Amino acid sequence: MKKIALLCCFVCLISLSSYSQILKPVTWSYAAKKTSPTTATIFIKATIDRGWHLYSQFVKDGGPVKTTFTFPAAKDFTLIGKTIEPKPVTKYEATFKMDVSYFENSVVFQQKVKLTGKNAVVKGSVEFMVCDDKQCLPPEQVDFSVPVK
Repeated sequence: MKKIALLCCFVCLISLSSYSQILKPVTWSYAAKKTSPTTATIFIKATIDRGWHLYSQFVKDGGPVKTTFTFPAAKDFTLIGKTIEPKPVTKYEATFKMDVSYFENSVVFQQKVKLTGKNAVVKGSVEFMVCDDKQCLPPEQVDFSVPVK
């Protein structure tokens, strides 16, 4: 009888753990390309699971949390302009009662930098929020570090 009870507990724990999986519908990757001896472009790619949306940097107030890039001051590089993004999909979302701009599948953001160090490493973070047709996940922040060679 004890064996059956232990088996039942084990099955229940496995069932519960399968329901409590953490959702991570976005995978980030990074690359850098020198465009001259003193400049480079940083590529920040989000690969988005099917059915999920990653929001643009240019979402109006009152909507979902927009994607935001932060680059702390560094001696190895300075930013040239703002982080650019391709044209997003823009649609009305009833959840937010407004038009919102977002990306599906994948998106590559680009940041140009002026290199002031020989072996520059561009460090920063991205804050973002994703939603599908049933739920939105809390905003998340991911730090990154991209060596420029």
